[in-house]
Amino acid sequence: MAAGDSSFESLDEIGNFSDSGSDYEATLTSTKRKKQAVTGPKLPKRPRHKAALRGSSLSSTSSSTPPPPTPPLQQQSRGRSKQASPRPVTRENEGNRGISAKDIYDAVRSGKSAMVTVVDEWLDSYKQSREAGLLVLINFIVQSCGCKGVVSREMLDSMQNAEIISTLTKEFNEESVNYPLCTPGPELRRFKASLCEFTRVLVRSCRNSLIFDEYLFPSLLALLTGLSDSQVRAFRHTSTLLAMKLMTGLVEVAVIVSVQQQTTQRQYDQENSKRASDRASDGLEELRATISQLRENKEEVSSMMNATFRGVFVHRYRDRLPEIRAACIEELGVWLINDPEDFLNDGCMKYLGWTLHDKQSPVRLQCVRALQAVYQEKEFIGRLELFTSRFKERMLGMVLDKDLDVAVEVVNLLLLIQQSTEGGLREEECGHIYPLVYASNRGLASAAGVFLFNKLKNVIDSENQVNGTSGNADLLQILISFYMQSEFHEHGAYLVDSLWGVAKAELRDWETMTTVLLKESGLMYEEEGALVELMICALRQAAQASPPVGRTQSKKLLSMKDKKAQEHDRRRLTMHFIPLLPQLLAKYSADAAIVTLLLKAPLYFNLEMYNSVPRLEKHLDQLLFQLCGIVEKHTAVTVLQACATLFSALCADSYTFSSRSHLSFSQLLDGLTECFSSYLSDLLQGTADDDSVYSAATTLKRIAALSSAKDTTVWKLFDPCLELLKSRVESRDLDKELMVPALKCAAFNLMWAKMNAVNSTPAEEELKRLKKEMRSFCKVCEMCLSLNQTEIRDQAFELLCDLLLLYSQTSVCSAPALQTLVLLPSDSLRSEMAAFLVDYVFSDSDEDELNVEEEMKITLLRRKRNQLAGYCKLVIYGVLDLNAATEVFKHYSKYFKDFGDIIKETVSKSKLISPVQSAKTVCLSLQQLFSEMLTEDHSQQDLSEIRELAKKLAMSFGVDLHRVRKPLVALHMDGIHFAFRKPQEGEERNMNLAFLEILSEFSFKLLRQDRTQLAAYLKSECPSAALSWPSVRMYQCSLEGRSSSKPREKEGGDAASSHDTPAAKRKRTTTAGSVASSARESLLDSLSFPSNLPTPALTSTALRVGAKQKAASGATESDEGSAFTEPESEDDFSTGFTMRKVKPAKQCHLSSSQTGTSLDQRDLNSNLTLLSLIEDGDEEEEEEEEEEPEIDDYESGSDHESEFSLPSTRQTSASVLDELFD
Repeated sequence: MAAGDSSFESLDEIGNFSDSGSDYEATLTSTKRKKQAVTGPKLPKRPRHKAALRGSSLSSTSSSTPPPPTPPLQQQSRGRSKQASPRPVTRENEGNRGISAKDIYDAVRSGKSAMVTVVDEWLDSYKQSREAGLLVLINFIVQSCGCKGVVSREMLDSMQNAEIISTLTKEFNEESVNYPLCTPGPELRRFKASLCEFTRVLVRSCRNSLIFDEYLFPSLLALLTGLSDSQVRAFRHTSTLLAMKLMTGLVEVAVIVSVQQQTTQRQYDQENSKRASDRASDGLEELRATISQLRENKEEVSSMMNATFRGVFVHRYRDRLPEIRAACIEELGVWLINDPEDFLNDGCMKYLGWTLHDKQSPVRLQCVRALQAVYQEKEFIGRLELFTSRFKERMLGMVLDKDLDVAVEVVNLLLLIQQSTEGGLREEECGHIYPLVYASNRGLASAAGVFLFNKLKNVIDSENQVNGTSGNADLLQILISFYMQSEFHEHGAYLVDSLWGVAKAELRDWETMTTVLLKESGLMYEEEGALVELMICALRQAAQASPPVGRTQSKKLLSMKDKKAQEHDRRRLTMHFIPLLPQLLAKYSADAAIVTLLLKAPLYFNLEMYNSVPRLEKHLDQLLFQLCGIVEKHTAVTVLQACATLFSALCADSYTFSSRSHLSFSQLLDGLTECFSSYLSDLLQGTADDDSVYSAATTLKRIAALSSAKDTTVWKLFDPCLELLKSRVESRDLDKELMVPALKCAAFNLMWAKMNAVNSTPAEEELKRLKKEMRSFCKVCEMCLSLNQTEIRDQAFELLCDLLLLYSQTSVCSAPALQTLVLLPSDSLRSEMAAFLVDYVFSDSDEDELNVEEEMKITLLRRKRNQLAGYCKLVIYGVLDLNAATEVFKHYSKYFKDFGDIIKETVSKSKLISPVQSAKTVCLSLQQLFSEMLTEDHSQQDLSEIRELAKKLAMSFGVDLHRVRKPLVALHMDGIHFAFRKPQEGEERNMNLAFLEILSEFSFKLLRQDRTQLAAYLKSECPSAALSWPSVRMYQCSLEGRSSSKPREKEGGDAASSHDTPAAKRKRTTTAGSVASSARESLLDSLSFPSNLPTPALTSTALRVGAKQKAASGATESDEGSAFTEPESEDDFSTGFTMRKVKPAKQCHLSSSQTGTSLDQRDLNSNLTLLSLIEDGDEEEEEEEEEEPEIDDYESGSDHESEFSLPSTRQTSASVLDELFD
């Protein structure tokens, strides 16, 4: 096909293509397949100028073009088709004695046979009898669709394609909704690959002869076109895939024929240009005949391609099933690459542009990959200018696609556009991609890193050409500028990780980094800080070879080669930084932020090299000297904590140089202790001036920070700190700068003392003294909890949680000799801690009073989460009773957003400790809330909030109702007892009856026998006059909701609320005067639990019925509705083009009464089967949103959240829970 004479004959006419028999019609109208005589000589070829007419006759639409002339036998066969009745579908191919359809299907399904051998065997049978061979191929296609029926020779000769398809539809297997192409598991991939390979080999084997015999491929494509228009999904899916693969083979053949035609034409022109005497007349005539034959072959192939494109692709690229749409788009990408002369035009590219808006991510993914292949070809770029200009905005919006795989491929596509097109992307367009380097998904971030690095390299290369310079310094400079302008200064590790794959060498250029930092006139102050942060992040990446926290990565172990490379990088960076780190610390010793970063560098060193390399040993003394100087110079908590962490690493006993580090640490702490002691007497007497208080406070800060890393008990700082705290609290001279570090010093001293007691065998007197110190510190902290200083109060609470856990019964289980150290909190301390939760954790007062920034709110929330986690640990590990958890449970609903994960985990852990006591604690928390509501103005809204909390707590009992029988019964009995408890003086009678409404939220978890006994217990507790009250009736209805129905223990309980079930009649009570206590005891005693009961499945009757209906109607689900429709106008790229979703036309179906009058009695059952296979148009519209999650679309507007997120610096709930229950 020449470029000027496209095989599609103006694709702009496709929009006017008749939609008869397309997606929206129930009647199965298909192309009338051309029939051939059963026997007789080979028919002469028809004139080639009618190829276009034949192509249109192969499409699935009814055309006004008259059919080509047919031989007499074929006409007779068609005449008989009106009178012949359909023969029953059989399982045998009578006319085929060679390879059978089942043999081909088994070979394809197994995937182990060589497709060339299978195709050769079929070709042998086809050459013997082409009708029988075609019949084998047709039955193979039918079997590949999962259909039970077989096309017989009589059906092939006497029936049209539409009639054959209708007959096959009646024989379709309704037992399963699966068919070979949708079978789950690896079998699907194997079958699909084998089927595509079979099709490819078939076309390749026939491309020189049988493809031009005017029988095999036209007949095959006509049948596939009819099947692709079927409303049975299996037929439509399988036939579309095969048709697209055949089309791909035809495109390859068309390209080969075009090349042969051009070559032969050149030979003819060359021979014809010779003088008449030199020409070879025979050769010219032969070349002319060859050219004519090749032209006819090309017209034949173009006709089949035209019919397939119009009859299958144009309709199925917008099919409802995403797999079909993806298959069409995938093959279109192959056609664009293989035959650009015919396909690489706006008429075909528009389908890719429209599919970028598809609602299913697999389709968008195939579309983007097809575009990547097109943009990779340099010679295609000139033809893509219009497409790029029209759809660039959509591609830029897709970088935030909900499907991360699509987003990654779109970024790669935009990189190709940036590199290959002349104009590339403007800077504001690149701004859509730059922030993705901070995305939490590593694949997307790495793709954005590649884009960013290429952009930076282009800028540097252009500047170097002007200035004549080169090197990594320029790259570092521009990377620093980007990092500062992006304003994500806490995410340097994520930027480095994104660039690590493409710029690994540049980011490991330690020499350039340190040279720039040590220059006197180098970078500006902000640039120095940014470079140091990026350098430390690169050190961590090189030493640990793992992504930063929060960035997802597949769990794979490093190979031996990667481990060796990692160790090599670590030794290299250690050798470089050990001599230079003291110089860097000396230069930036006054800058707290830079020093904090630089102090992290030795943590990534191979510290053993301080001894293994003799010339590096002297640099250890320089590092320790600088470290001590930094401690004496700074008071910032972050700097001091970094120094303490480094001291802890250098003092590890595994290193031979640890004695030198210990000596340096001891000398530093001796000086700090002596300084603090000099101010202590004045502080205790209250005579110290402001300078003395400030000096003492800064010294205590340094000591407290160092105490967190090393044992400081030998300096005996506990008593001075405790005396200082007591004097300050008693005098109400509250200085947070002095008291917070004093609290830390005393607490760390107690922690180290406990650790020393565990690791040694102290005397009994020593243990008693330590317990006395612990009790004294708890009293001081208890007083601090009621102070009006937030920092002091919060620090005291957090230290209490840690110390009470450290001195609990659980911590000494493995050391019975330490039982003396066990200290339980006093009642007053329990009350103060519970009051602290209510006043300062479950309260918004801090945020309401302070007009704080968003970052400050996150910090406050993180502190509250830590405090709540500390309190929950005390409950879980037995320091506090389970009843203490009521202060936590009753805020589960109100503060679910901030603390829901912690409270939920606490409820779950409490059930493991004592299921019954946990259930009673849940009930007690609801009772407390109810009592608080009664003391205030009683409102229905408050009661609704408590009921909502009860619903959330009821769901925590799980689905195994046999396992939670006893806890639930205990909860209900406590609730009933509370509702009918005797009033105290001054209280109204039966004021707690409304609590039964709250209790009813737990009734749906009860088993039938428990409901009956609880109903009897309710009558024994309830006064007879109160039985008719609304609250009592509601609770009775909740108990009786399933008591009269058939037991469903197999299903594991009622998943739905019992309020929806009409109440059954109650049984009369046997004795009116039953005693409440006896009823309670008999109920609890009757609860017996078999040890081997299976976990019941939670199944809803409504869901089960819906599933059955869905299975019955969806065995061969018809979902031919279009996912999106082609615009009416065929203007390829209209300005402001928007995708419109058009409702499918109403389809006319026969009702059951109509079928009885319009159909033969013998075909009644089969037609009813057909109706069950074809979905009603109205049902498609109603179930489209329910059954198929099609709406995966991404809206790029600012109102929609993207699926990726920036890594948060906030402590995640997972990390809190890991620490909570470690």
